[in-house]
Amino acid sequence: MKRIVILGGGESGAGAAVLAQVKGMDVFLSDMGKIAPKYKELLNKYDIAWEEGQHTEEKILNADEIIKSPGIPLTAPLIVKAQEKNIPIISEIEYAGRFTQAKMVCITGSNGKTTTTMLTYHILKEAGLNVGLAGNVGHSLALQVATDPHDVYVIELSSFQLDNMYEFKANVAVLLNITPDHLDRYDHKMENYVAAKFRIIQNLTKEDSFIYWQNDPIIAAQLKSLNTEARMMPFTAQEHDNPCAAYIENGMMKFDIDGKHWEIDRDKLSLKGMHNMYNSMAAGLSASLLNIENEVIKRALADFQAVEHRLEYVRTLNGVKYINDSKATNVNSTWYALESMTTPVVLVLGGKDKGNDYTEIEKFVKDKVSAIVCLGVDNDKLHKFFDGKVPVVTDARSMQECVDKCHDLAKEGMTVLLSPCCASFDLFKSYEDRGKQFKECVNNLK
Repeated sequence: MKRIVILGGGESGAGAAVLAQVKGMDVFLSDMGKIAPKYKELLNKYDIAWEEGQHTEEKILNADEIIKSPGIPLTAPLIVKAQEKNIPIISEIEYAGRFTQAKMVCITGSNGKTTTTMLTYHILKEAGLNVGLAGNVGHSLALQVATDPHDVYVIELSSFQLDNMYEFKANVAVLLNITPDHLDRYDHKMENYVAAKFRIIQNLTKEDSFIYWQNDPIIAAQLKSLNTEARMMPFTAQEHDNPCAAYIENGMMKFDIDGKHWEIDRDKLSLKGMHNMYNSMAAGLSASLLNIENEVIKRALADFQAVEHRLEYVRTLNGVKYINDSKATNVNSTWYALESMTTPVVLVLGGKDKGNDYTEIEKFVKDKVSAIVCLGVDNDKLHKFFDGKVPVVTDARSMQECVDKCHDLAKEGMTVLLSPCCASFDLFKSYEDRGKQFKECVNNLK
């Protein structure tokens, strides 16, 4: 009997454990932290051995294969020991892919992947497909394969998940963009991060499709040295010299796939802003490649509800609009948020800096931002860069203090934008926790 060890007892780990157990493996799950009650209940339901608060090496290093949580770096001491013993280490997505023949729409990128994933899923649901949502959103792919299988899966993939995927293959692979992010995980080498993102096209055949943003310079440079049999499906929002599968022309979003043409007025899209144009094109192309009718795609692009914590409208109070963009954990995400702003902004920045270069948003900040509230434990880097570039740069050590300061600084006709540029882990449990606290404090304002 093959021994499968799972490291990490969250959504992906618990799901992988259930799938391995259902397939008759000898399964053990270990988490150095605490396992959430709902996952303990799931593990116990399937009679899976588990431990928390420690890693018992003799129970782990006898594995035939290890399924690793994406959050555990390859440099972790236990992972290094496993590698030294030549124990294969894979991701939950890799493992789940072995046990399903479902179509896979896989989406990655530094920014926009959650919105694009949710939008694609929405279109396919509206079309009546038996579709599952997995990866960084939805439920564990492995758990769905084990207990609630679907004909199609739409999967959001981070670079961390792609790191340990080898034989898994997408049918439709989407790469939205690549900008510096998580460089601390990749030895502060951009080329390592880029290589991780491009793993999404590995194993593609001529029957598969690769959707990508044509104008991303990093993607363009990387494609010059890579070969893939997949059908290339670029999209662009600019005047296109080269043929593109999706593009903008005269205010219309146009699609051209296998000689079939259809279009939608960009003003009818439910998601606004240039970044969401790209997301809508990628989702529309993905759905078209699965033979969804054009009218269904157009209707779904028009009625989709925005993703929580991504340019999410909270409320308007005394003529001031409050926007929750807590999911903006890198500079490029904040660039897109500021690009979409049409009023003066009180901007909330800060958190755990991942090696950010703020020059990318400097012009927008100078042109659009009247005040910055730095929400973090250590705001020195923000002050060094932004002091003197906007009239006010101040600090807050809690969300309540932050929202109170924003309320005092914002005048009628302005927007308070939480778009932090940084990870949340210095003051909050997650970007979701940060966004929820922001919304709660804003909704309590009088």
